[in-house]
Amino acid sequence: MQSEPRSSEGTLQGNCNTLLEDSNMNLKSSNKTDVNMTELVVEIDAESFEKAVEAAYQRQKKNISMPGFRKGKVPRKMCERTYGENVFYEDAINALLNMELPALIVDNKLNVVDTPKVEVTAVSKEDGVTMKVICVTKPEISLEGYKGIEAPKVVKEIADEDVDQQIESMRQRNARVVSVDDRAAEMGDEVNLNFEGFFGDEAFDGGKGENYQLKLGSGQFIPGFEEQVAGHNIGENFDVTVTFPEDYQMDEYAGKEAVFHCSINSISHEELPELDDEFVKDTSDFDTVDELKADVRKKLEENAENAASNSFENAVTLKLIEKVTDPIPHCMFEHRADSLMNQFANQLKAQGISMDLYLQYTGMTQDALKETYLERAENEVKLRLALEKVAELEKLEVSDEDLEAEVNRLAEENNLTAEDVKKRIYLEDLREDMLATKAMELVKEAAVATDAPEETEEAPAEETAATEE
Repeated sequence: MQSEPRSSEGTLQGNCNTLLEDSNMNLKSSNKTDVNMTELVVEIDAESFEKAVEAAYQRQKKNISMPGFRKGKVPRKMCERTYGENVFYEDAINALLNMELPALIVDNKLNVVDTPKVEVTAVSKEDGVTMKVICVTKPEISLEGYKGIEAPKVVKEIADEDVDQQIESMRQRNARVVSVDDRAAEMGDEVNLNFEGFFGDEAFDGGKGENYQLKLGSGQFIPGFEEQVAGHNIGENFDVTVTFPEDYQMDEYAGKEAVFHCSINSISHEELPELDDEFVKDTSDFDTVDELKADVRKKLEENAENAASNSFENAVTLKLIEKVTDPIPHCMFEHRADSLMNQFANQLKAQGISMDLYLQYTGMTQDALKETYLERAENEVKLRLALEKVAELEKLEVSDEDLEAEVNRLAEENNLTAEDVKKRIYLEDLREDMLATKAMELVKEAAVATDAPEETEEAPAEETAATEE
């Protein structure tokens, strides 16, 4: 015997958009057994089951061999006598489920959100098959108070100091470096330095540098070093005495006193341009300092308004999510977290990094990474359910014309044709996304801004994420 008949372990697959007219699967009962849970009792009559078993045998027989028979020529009865009458049952039942259960679910108007769990309660050639099919269904949520949600919107007042800070940044970006040879180094200067460090009379590894560029006050060196360089002139030899911090990364140096023999090769500093009309003409589209300051203030005020609006909308979104209190099947959060992980994996792939390599670098497991996505996934699922309910209550619609316009926009944005876009996305999914966006806009427009600031968590995702499947 080279190959035994195999029992298929396939699960329910595929979608059904049209009902089968001549179904081999009969629904005996449908009962809601729990919140978001429906149990179907299904029967397959003996004649239909026999046809399915014969079809399973025909699919598998080419791989079956047995002493005294050529491979692929072993009679079904011999297989059943040798391996048991039920040897083809699982394959037959799974084939019927994959083909006909989707139609049965659609016919019973069940919006399932997870793969149904099937339990065979009785099976025989004489009586056929009886099964229980447990379906986890999409929750029907209730939603109140989605209009008039109150959230803080506090716009930062732009002060003269804010404008001056922006102008100062412009001056610093246009600063020129000037060599200094008529004075000692000062904090804020950049020096070109030679140095060598000693513990007592012995030089230590990593303590020597030549022509090293150091900005005094940058904090690059051990505390106290840069301050002691200040006050010395070019060509002067001097010592700097410092103590390594107790938590220094090299244990053998931690807490030790060291002396650095130093000399300065050059000193330079940044010279800021004068803030006058000439500077403004050279660095901007304006002619006067007053015009530049007015433009800077305008942009800062616009940024402040945008920041306040984003914060307000995030707070509104979170409060809408909080209004979803009905039980939601946890599998919906799991599926969304899986989707988010797949998106992340694709982003890594675009950078030439595999998920396995990322997990290796971060020391995380697949399950640990998924756990980090679950809270976001829960918020996104709740938000989507809320928006769908708003669309239902407000009788919002997306017309075919609106849908076509969005397809054309996506085509232009991605340098594709409209037909290309239609081949790549399911249009009804796009319609649902657009409907969710409409609902979100309605909620935002009806929201009420208050002056009182309050602490809010970061929104679960941008608006586009709220409308993803």
